[in-house]
Amino acid sequence: MLCLLLAVLHWSTPARAADPTQLTLDSIFTAEEFKEAKMETLHWSKKGAYYFALESPGKDKDGKDLPGKDFVRHEVATGLQTIIASAQTLTSPGAKKPLSVDSFELSPDESQVLLFANTKKVWRKNTRGDYWVLNVATGSLRKLGGDAAPATLMFAKFSPDGSRVAYVQKNNLHVQSLADIKITALTADGSATLINGSSDWVNEEELDLRDGFRWSPDSARLLFWQFDTKDVKRFTLVNHADARYPRLTSFPYPKAGEKNSATRLGVVSAAGGGITWLAVPGDPREHYLPHADWTPDGKAVLLQQFNRLQNTLRVMRGDPATGATQLVLTETDKAWVDNKNTIRWIGDDILWLSERSGWRHAYRATLAGEVIPITQGEFDVIDVKQVDAKGSWLYYYASPSNATQRYLYRTSLKGGEPQRLSPADQPGTHNYDMTEDSKLAVHTYSTAISPPVIQLVSLPDHRTIHVLRSQKNLRDKLAALKLPKVEFMRVDIGGGISCDALCITAHDIDKSRAHPLLMHVYGEPAGQTVRDAWSGQRGLWHWMLAQQGYVIASVDTRGTPSPRGRDWRKSIHLQLGIMNSREEAAATKAVLERFTFLDRQRVGIWGWSGGGSSSLDAIFRYPDLYQTAMAVAPVPDRQLYDTIYEERYMGLPKANAEGYRLGSPITHAAALKGNLLIVHGTGDDNVHYQGTEKLINELIAKNKRFTVMPYPNRDHAINTGKGTQRHLYELMTNYLHQHLPVN
Repeated sequence: MLCLLLAVLHWSTPARAADPTQLTLDSIFTAEEFKEAKMETLHWSKKGAYYFALESPGKDKDGKDLPGKDFVRHEVATGLQTIIASAQTLTSPGAKKPLSVDSFELSPDESQVLLFANTKKVWRKNTRGDYWVLNVATGSLRKLGGDAAPATLMFAKFSPDGSRVAYVQKNNLHVQSLADIKITALTADGSATLINGSSDWVNEEELDLRDGFRWSPDSARLLFWQFDTKDVKRFTLVNHADARYPRLTSFPYPKAGEKNSATRLGVVSAAGGGITWLAVPGDPREHYLPHADWTPDGKAVLLQQFNRLQNTLRVMRGDPATGATQLVLTETDKAWVDNKNTIRWIGDDILWLSERSGWRHAYRATLAGEVIPITQGEFDVIDVKQVDAKGSWLYYYASPSNATQRYLYRTSLKGGEPQRLSPADQPGTHNYDMTEDSKLAVHTYSTAISPPVIQLVSLPDHRTIHVLRSQKNLRDKLAALKLPKVEFMRVDIGGGISCDALCITAHDIDKSRAHPLLMHVYGEPAGQTVRDAWSGQRGLWHWMLAQQGYVIASVDTRGTPSPRGRDWRKSIHLQLGIMNSREEAAATKAVLERFTFLDRQRVGIWGWSGGGSSSLDAIFRYPDLYQTAMAVAPVPDRQLYDTIYEERYMGLPKANAEGYRLGSPITHAAALKGNLLIVHGTGDDNVHYQGTEKLINELIAKNKRFTVMPYPNRDHAINTGKGTQRHLYELMTNYLHQHLPVN
């Protein structure tokens, strides 16, 4: 009994509340009254204490934003702002409007600026567009790419000597001279199935490998990735909405257990010529090459190779002249090795992150294979921010006593005690964009109840130089609301396991009445929901529900990427969907026991992507605990998701067939008792609508009542198209009102 929810639900668009202290869908999603002021893209200068940014040129006489962006230099000491190139200057000859610039790169001597404009989305990010070079001294503007079609260049970047720019166009690597604008094609075999200098879908999505080439330090050669996808099975997206007949988008997508692209690394002269392929051992379809770069002296290449299960990571040194490779270092883990080792140099050594001690720590690894600890102790290095080899410091994020927060620390590269740089009186989440010498940073600080304040600070004293974004307007609007109470806690789920949790309630909740509980879940290794950080519109939606009488809770169970040690994160190995759903149910019961004003007969759960899968697991596996579930973009069958993600955590389907079966929500669909809403974009290239259709068929076969909302041609984010985001959150709000009502 499928309810295709287009106009079937009783749809009552909530009017704007008369009470200005209450949040509404209008104020959050339509008027965007609570949108924070963000910083534009900026780059620190390497020549002095200033930074460059693209900024709005202001408003016209009618109060509308003027088109284009100004390119502005900001002096740190004085706060002086100098427009280096106005939006009018950044207008191509004959054009009526300035370039629509998304980002920029400075040449090494900062005399030129590479502008990325007219950008187009390629899967998750805008990585295709036009590139223009701005001469800072003269203000002249030149377009790169010759007669290339508009918006077809990718990943352009200056050579280290600033004389040339390399880029990818139609899956081939090119170099263009800035002196005479001559273009040299370095590869010519690029095609729909052979990719040079960029990445295939699965490596982009799961290994964050997009920009697939690296200049040598002397600007003479380029190292690049090549992906041969011709034997990879293709997936086809069908767009019914934009034309009279369907439009098809087909692309190589290896599902769990299927054949991958053949991947290799080549070295080619910047002047063109023959390619030297690195002799990396092993089947190129059964291994991944997540990172590679030149050694600082340019005499060799350093590369990393994962085996298919991603439980062994090998570091090799390659000879760019002969292609010969030599093993340098091997990292193993019984579960999986995280892909966190971007190549960072400490002189002739590399920075290495490892969980070999039971905690994620930083090490100094020599190219002779010696591994020397830098950080030590019972805490995790969450992520590395910067290696300051000259100052002999490692800057990194950590939070030893509270896994929901993030702080900046530093430790001597020779080892020693960690030093916390983030202020002690600012508990929450801190992020930094630092200068190369680590003396200045743009610092962003927020909590779960306070929006991000952005400051210019000096380091290591953390003195505020300028406040860049105070969020005063947003703070004033929030101050006028009856803000809910946000409480962080630990919940005991048995077996000696306590989980981080948060709970959101109305500030004046009536504890004499029973209230519905809505759990927000992710539950897989790719995401953490319990964070003491500003969560934007989704967080405000949770606040709105709390004002209406709902209690919103979230728990990070084992397997989520909390900084609580290797065993915490990797205990879920081979058990996705199994262990996390069991612990989520135990956590839900613990929340119900902790708050006596919750109604055990009105318990709901919702999540997105992995959280959508977790929501399906919850209502299918524990039908007597959850009465309502809303699953957005879920993976109902684990064998339908991609090789790199699924095999990393679940192994190969043939080797763990029972794990894949029991870990897939569709296996347990027959147990559905309560109310289920499934939401999915039909154009989702990541988690395919195919899985939702398979689940629909299974639920129909079992004669189950449920509701599904397909968003035509929307991708995984379901945020494109006029009114989409507002529609989605109104859909879910009304579903809760109907099936998990506040009495």
